[in-house]
Amino acid sequence: MRVKICGITTPQTLTAAVDAGAAYVGFVFFARSPRHLEIPTATTLAQSVPAGVCKTALVVDADDAALDSILESVPIDMIQLHGDESPERVAQIKDKFGLPVMKAVGIAHEGDLPALKDYAQAADQILVDAKPSKDANLPGGNGLSFDWRLIAGRRWATPWMLAGGLTPLNVTEAVRLTGARQIDVSSGVETSSGVKDIQLISDFIRAANGDA
Repeated sequence: MRVKICGITTPQTLTAAVDAGAAYVGFVFFARSPRHLEIPTATTLAQSVPAGVCKTALVVDADDAALDSILESVPIDMIQLHGDESPERVAQIKDKFGLPVMKAVGIAHEGDLPALKDYAQAADQILVDAKPSKDANLPGGNGLSFDWRLIAGRRWATPWMLAGGLTPLNVTEAVRLTGARQIDVSSGVETSSGVKDIQLISDFIRAANGDA
């Protein structure tokens, strides 16, 4: 199981994620998020990530100038697009910046599933996430889940990662129902919005691996 701990903001929680066996760590560049990082802070954190752990930059409808600003300073391995980017924009970002791109796709009902196929043809990975409510202030990290049975047994042209409302208490069931081999968590390992908990990070990764 490859686990991504997203929304890392401190050296302590970064170390906890790496020590627990996280395969990815995510840094958020979105000012409305409680997990948002300024570029100097993100640079310092990213420089301390050991080789073999994928450093992901989460952005929301970022233009080329914003991406340039991040990538000029922060040593990032993958760009995660979490806004309304089209498949064409996904392909454009891949071509321009030369990094793998993961695209988050929100799911609430069966009618949302065709978008997964469309984005799987453009992105290097897809993040199968819960669709935020219409009045949500954030596109992700809201602690919402979706009916995991909607994607049971489904596969796409690219690797995929499951997200949305996952916690140490439900991740084992989510994996059982979906067959996911990659898992993303943010709010599910927090004690309050944007505040990661070292013990919850460890508990989550253990549960995702069936060790809880």
